[in-house]
Amino acid sequence: MITMTHMRREIAEIPDAVARLLDGSKEALAEAGRGVRERNPAFLVTVARGSSDHAASFMKYAVELTAGIPVASVGPSVASIYGAKLRLSGSACLTISQSGKSPDIVAMAESARNAGALTIGLTNTADSPLARASDYAIDILAGPERSVAATKSFVNSAVAGLALMAHCTGDDALLAALAELPGHFRKAIECDWMEISGSLTGQSSLFILGRGPSFAIANEAALKFKETCAMHAEAYSAAEVMHGPLALVGPGFPVLALASRDASEPSMAEAAGRLAEKGASVFLTSAQATPAKMLPHVDTGHPLTDPLALIVSFYGFVEAFARHRGLNPDEPPNLRKVTETV
Repeated sequence: MITMTHMRREIAEIPDAVARLLDGSKEALAEAGRGVRERNPAFLVTVARGSSDHAASFMKYAVELTAGIPVASVGPSVASIYGAKLRLSGSACLTISQSGKSPDIVAMAESARNAGALTIGLTNTADSPLARASDYAIDILAGPERSVAATKSFVNSAVAGLALMAHCTGDDALLAALAELPGHFRKAIECDWMEISGSLTGQSSLFILGRGPSFAIANEAALKFKETCAMHAEAYSAAEVMHGPLALVGPGFPVLALASRDASEPSMAEAAGRLAEKGASVFLTSAQATPAKMLPHVDTGHPLTDPLALIVSFYGFVEAFARHRGLNPDEPPNLRKVTETV
């Protein structure tokens, strides 16, 4: 059995990668934050795919909750395939891409810039086409990532986005919370979630729940299940799962509920409890009273950084679970590290 994968090494590197980002890109993040504040955009659009799009979804919640700026996701193919020109004057455009060279992402960034948007690019490749297409290019400094499944680059993208907005809004509390993240992430890596594995035996699918910022994290977790474990996982808002998706829930159906220490935690615990009462095998990252089983989790002291500690713990679990299933998470079938979509 494989005991040390690229994915495992890269998960272990997350605390140091975040510390490197916060130190090495501090000035660039502060400058970009000032640029957004001076532009005072009426709205912000995001452009990304895959795990980067989950980081963008996380940023949607963070920006709307901290800055009051509405955020919408724009499909990259709007520019690259359809050639449509959006009316983006007075807006800001945040693009996220590890490689910084996917043609559709770059095309949308260039189109947004030509349409009058202030463009900010988050990329793990400093001298990339996306960086050159951006008014402000932020190197997320995650370092080389060899695993097909993104881990440290996802976390660093989300942390960079939070730091950008903290500088934009002058949020000293968030900046202080970000500075503490490397230590919290070391503890998050040590959280053992393998208790979940027994409930997944003989199952072909599971639900992963979140709400608010943690819903974006649930989408990232569902993707990682598919990528590394050859198992179908579907992410739902804890509010939405109680509607149509509830029809799939029966005795023993596995559910992972990623609750953060924020205003949504009581509703997350309530939804988890209702699913557990229907016989589902529910695991919850909260100590609030519920029939669901509590998973160990790290309280970072800030509602916007808590979800990131959860994904770090999840990464450690899903890598171990893939190996438990006899799979190599570094070599998922049909996938490669960089997908350049036109």
